[in-house]
Amino acid sequence: MGTPRLSSTPLPGIGVRYDLTTREQRRISVVAHRDGGRTLSAYRKDDPDACALSVRLSAGESAALIDALLPDHHSPSLLSTTELGLVAERIELSSVSHWNGRLLGDTRMRTETGVSIVAVLRRAEAIPSPTPDFRLAGGDTLIVIGTREGVESAATILGRE
Repeated sequence: MGTPRLSSTPLPGIGVRYDLTTREQRRISVVAHRDGGRTLSAYRKDDPDACALSVRLSAGESAALIDALLPDHHSPSLLSTTELGLVAERIELSSVSHWNGRLLGDTRMRTETGVSIVAVLRRAEAIPSPTPDFRLAGGDTLIVIGTREGVESAATILGRE
């Protein structure tokens, strides 16, 4: 695999355009605007001068995309659950969920599915290791770890309205 080719071009009054040519000879560009926003563009494979997609991102959206592409929290010392036959997923509790306002222990999640709920994300807060007396709320995102089958069963149970 060759080294990716990245070039930059100053755009006076606008910012800087970065062009990347991938190993598959696809062209992607990012315009870094002076206001912190970004415009991400992807070009057609059959015509590298024809734009197939262009998306304007706010500074916050750009940061979220950067996190998805290269997470700060990634570390080689973190346990890779897939090597052990486990998966970790986020499951969002809908506002009309049967479990809205009920205790986590009422779900009988570990007993019924074998999965563990290792954290709950609520608004801007993370609640690690919630206990069985933790009260669930619509909009909560539960971080669930278990086998693929167990996580799918958990999603079914938590999706109950």
